[in-house]
Amino acid sequence: MSASATRTLLAAGAGSALGAVARYATSHWMLAAFGPAFPWGTLSVNVLGSFLIGLFAALLAGDAGRNQATRQFLLAGFCGGFTTFSIFSLEMLLFVMAGDWARAGGYLALSLILWLAAVWIGLLVGERWRGAKA
Repeated sequence: MSASATRTLLAAGAGSALGAVARYATSHWMLAAFGPAFPWGTLSVNVLGSFLIGLFAALLAGDAGRNQATRQFLLAGFCGGFTTFSIFSLEMLLFVMAGDWARAGGYLALSLILWLAAVWIGLLVGERWRGAKA
């Protein structure tokens, strides 16, 4: 493996570790603030993660070849470690298995709407910031 590939691999791993720690802290805070009745922690990290991946993608657009390690640290690493789609899947399944169709449907709809809105807003903000720096 080349030195560049090794740097990129280590950057993605470090970003993932930091993203996982940030996810745990955010989820813990949301649970303490709002209680366990609804998975607000999972919802919030997935919305924030969607915003961040849109923002980072826009800010790094056109820079993919020059700084691959930074790109992988932020996109694959931090955002990948921060978002919790596996937890989301489990929570959805538990709602369905409990027959709580209203909560399952509401969680699914709210999640999809907020994730898509967040990634779109992140892209817009990133493009604006990138344009302001040019």
